[in-house]
Order: sequence, then C-alpha cells, then structure tokens
Amino acid sequence: MIDSLQNKKVKYWNKLKRKKDRMKNGSFLIEGEHLLEEAINSDWTVKEIIIKNDYERSLLQTEAIPVTEVSEKVFTTLTSTETPQGIMAEVEMKQSKVPENARKLVLLDAIQDPGNLGTMIRTADALGFDGIILGRGCVDLFNDKVIRSTQGSFFHLPILFKDLYSEMDALKEDGFSIWATALRNAVSIEEQSVPEKVAVILGNEGNGVQASLLEKADQSVYIPIKGEAESLNVSIAAGIMMYKIQL
Repeated sequence: MIDSLQNKKVKYWNKLKRKKDRMKNGSFLIEGEHLLEEAINSDWTVKEIIIKNDYERSLLQTEAIPVTEVSEKVFTTLTSTETPQGIMAEVEMKQSKVPENARKLVLLDAIQDPGNLGTMIRTADALGFDGIILGRGCVDLFNDKVIRSTQGSFFHLPILFKDLYSEMDALKEDGFSIWATALRNAVSIEEQSVPEKVAVILGNEGNGVQASLLEKADQSVYIPIKGEAESLNVSIAAGIMMYKIQL
C-alpha cells in the first residue's frame, strides 16, 4: 500500500490533473466503478487501477490490469469528487477516427463548459450518432468533469480534434450536408428534411457558431421557441437537433 504523498506514482497521478501533463504523458484519470467498467468494456486501454485501502476488492473482476492500493490520505489528494467511491484508474489516450460508413455527425465550435460537452457526447451516443468533431477553443476532452458528464459514453463514441473550417470541406466531398445552428437567416428545424448524410454544427455558449463557419455551411437552422426565453442552453439545443436528425 502506498501511504506517502511523495511517492513517485502519486506525484505522477496528481500531475495528470493538469491538461499539459495529460497531453505530455498520453494518459488521464477516471474515477468511479461505472466509468471504470465502461472503459474496461471498450477498446480503450486501462493502464492501472487505483483503490483506497478500504475498498472492497471483491468488486474487481479483472486480473489483467495492475491494481495499486493507496491510503485514504493519498486517495483524497487524487480524487476530484465530493463523495469518492474509492476506485479510480489511469487510462491511455488513443486516436479516434470517424467510421467510413458515418452518416450522422456533430461538430462543436468552441464549447467551453465541461458539463455541456459531456452531456452532448452522452446524447450523441444515445441517439446513434457516428462521431463528434471538436474544433478550436473547445474545453479539454479529458477534463474530469467532461468525462463524468458523459456517464461512460466517452468510451463508446469516436471523438476527434479537427480544424472545423477545413473539415467541412472534407465532409462535403464525402457527401455530407452541413447544418449550422443560428438565430438569424435560418430555416426552422421543423421545416427541414434530413439528408442521408448530415453534420450539424453547434457553437460557443455565448457567441454561437462563428461567422466563417456559418458562411461555409449548406444550411443554417434554428429551433422554434414558443415561450419568452431568448435562447436554449447549447446542450439542450444539441439534443433537440440530434433527435430531429435521427428520426
């Protein structure tokens, strides 16, 4: 059991809380039984499992992954949750790619809230989308709040980092119609027929989709609002758009 905060492994794991160290080492931390189970049952590589000394080891069903036991003091420095379950893991980053037979994609422009990004990933997974492409300015995908918000969908949906402007050209060449969400000069989503291959762009919480991407899109679309609200939360808007597209 590791009890020292000066232990090399403990120092290394604590560094993985920072984006620059995650990217440098190609690893990130996840926490909780559900996320660990989803990671193990995916094609991601779980490098090491970390358990608090009073964790019930009988719940661990894998022998192929190294398990390290740490004291409560050490685990408290590693955890990011208010009520930790006593188990976490280090997972290796991997490169994802959009499936060749993709038909439905979500493109995200400078989404900054971790909860919004995580919710959209979870929704895209639930509604059968083929992948998500993150543009510049998006919150770090490996942020612990993003991963927790996905409720495991993080491990089951291709998620890529791309320059959206150039990626739109590639998608058009592949037969995709590009929809961008906008409040002005747009067509109601209720009036749109869904093409065979479509990618929908959703923009930054405060500024929406940037003008250069709107101009490049095939169609701007909006969600009709019946009440007095000025706009919808971007993750809610994404859910409505994705539901319409998958019908």
